[in-house]
Amino acid sequence: MEGIIQSISRAFGNTSIKPETIIAVLIMAMLFSVFEYLVYRFISHRAFYNKAFNICIALLPAFISTIILSLQSNTVVILGTIGALAILRFRTAVKDPVDMLYLMWSVHIGITCGCQLYMMTFLTSVFVTIVLTVINHATIGKRPFILVIRNADKDEEKILSAVKACTQTYRIKSRNYAKDSTDYVIELSVNDPHALAEKLGEAGVEKFSVIEYDSEDIL
Repeated sequence: MEGIIQSISRAFGNTSIKPETIIAVLIMAMLFSVFEYLVYRFISHRAFYNKAFNICIALLPAFISTIILSLQSNTVVILGTIGALAILRFRTAVKDPVDMLYLMWSVHIGITCGCQLYMMTFLTSVFVTIVLTVINHATIGKRPFILVIRNADKDEEKILSAVKACTQTYRIKSRNYAKDSTDYVIELSVNDPHALAEKLGEAGVEKFSVIEYDSEDIL
């Protein structure tokens, strides 16, 4: 027991990595990770905000930066860390490809802060933030919509003529027939959904919904 206590005491007295260096690395890693946290929360617009994932990407750089910092101490630690990380397996699936971007951003913050390359971390974070802001707010081409129609009139051509008046890009996803009405689900791209609503009203459509979506996210 005395030998174990002395070994732990020598480990705490190891001067290869000074405590102030560890604190500085952790502070810088947390500053950049908080910045990433805010970018994910307010810039990357999602239909369903995942708070648990955001907490994960905010705390991940703290662990990675200290791992990188410990790898600088000696060769034994390097080999042990490689062996430990080689047996790790994570089963949580990342459903959104954009989430992979934020995970890589967290890994980048941890590695560069662990190497004390703070300027590289800062410039990369600013660059990524600008690109994400531009991409998320840029509108290129027509916006995709899902049109859900319930109509008692069996004349399908009347509905399609109203849709064609606003766009030539559409596809009927499904038709649900009932005794007194027919339901349509149409995928289409338009610039002005209000004009589409007016055309459908003029065509005598009784009830319809216009839903904007981006990939799998309903907006």
